[in-house]
Amino acid sequence: MIPQRYLFVLATFLLTVLLYIDRVCVSIAKKPIAGDLGLSNEQMGWIFSAFSLGYALCQTPSGLLADRFGPRRILSAIVAFWSLFTGLTGAAWNFASLLVVRFIFGAGEAGAMPSVARAVYAWIPLRERGLMQGINFSGMRLGGAFAMPAVAWLIQQHGWRRAFAILMIVGFGWAVFWWLWFRDDPARHPRITPQEREFILAHRQAAETAAEAPALSAAILFRSRNLWLAMLQYFASNFTFFFCLTWLPPYLQDKYSLDPVQAGLYSMWPLIGGAIGNLFSGWLVDRIYRAGQWTLSRRAPAMIGFALAAAGLLASRQMASAGAEVFWLALAIFGADMTLPPSWSLCVDIGRRHSGAVSGTMNMAGNIGSFVTALAFPYLIKWTGGPATFFYAGAALNLLAVGAWALLQPERKLEDY
Repeated sequence: MIPQRYLFVLATFLLTVLLYIDRVCVSIAKKPIAGDLGLSNEQMGWIFSAFSLGYALCQTPSGLLADRFGPRRILSAIVAFWSLFTGLTGAAWNFASLLVVRFIFGAGEAGAMPSVARAVYAWIPLRERGLMQGINFSGMRLGGAFAMPAVAWLIQQHGWRRAFAILMIVGFGWAVFWWLWFRDDPARHPRITPQEREFILAHRQAAETAAEAPALSAAILFRSRNLWLAMLQYFASNFTFFFCLTWLPPYLQDKYSLDPVQAGLYSMWPLIGGAIGNLFSGWLVDRIYRAGQWTLSRRAPAMIGFALAAAGLLASRQMASAGAEVFWLALAIFGADMTLPPSWSLCVDIGRRHSGAVSGTMNMAGNIGSFVTALAFPYLIKWTGGPATFFYAGAALNLLAVGAWALLQPERKLEDY
């Protein structure tokens, strides 16, 4: 029989694919949406950033809900909720209505990764977490990558409004499956074998009871130096990555006079680079950890990744063709996504029973970075006459994040400060 934790990884991988298809489709539909609703580039920047703001603000609350009520209830509810607002995106009739829908959509998606992090704490042994996180985040990138040309085709065939309705139905299907199959405690899953249950319990961190772990407070959460450093580096990672989910397709389309499907095909390569970066980093995290180097297993992949991200952003500015520029941006996203498995493994390491809240808080900071990206790109072009300043700022943030990781200590629990 296939181990149930492997099916758990498959289910959450498919969730992350759906997560990013629903997230990136508004960028792919940018031109028809802007044309139908009469929106400017700056207004579309606010549409893109509305998602990030809703997503960022609801990270910590949704993580607290996952810790309290369990990822089975919370994930089933939020996937159905955000899928509804994916469909309602296609019903928008003006700038204000689209802004509100995308903000609420972002608030709905906020609970996804904190809930998965809480489930990982219960289901995945410590020595398997790096690769598991890499597989999950590769699903995000592959979902975004293949959505670029696929959703462009879907929009061409059915129009942007009907395309969003189709994606809504897919989300409802995943939510029903999760509710029927998943259990918060693997020991209570009806199909798990005694051998697998014993393996999980023996190799994960010792489960803390509510009496053993102090109740989480804002003071405990925000006095942790680890958490502040994690937030800083995740801001830098998302600032780099979110450009590919929002402005890269229209940027390439305008700069190199591409049609929407061509721009989508070029835009998918940085996301594929990100998927490879996640898988490689996840493998590297586990390989170093099994060699007895817990701290190094988190630090080294992340520091290498941020250095590559900075180099890729700087090199992309010297290119004069779409293929060459996309190659260096793919390297940048490969590097930026190398930071994800160690980042989310770190949250589970230090958060334990509070993994949902800790990962949600880190992800909140990261998506403030996404919010800034969506607005910074069009406004910096407007103010400076070109995109160079945006890319240089991203490179500087990545180098700052290398320094943050040099100070992170994954072996210290949240309340150790």
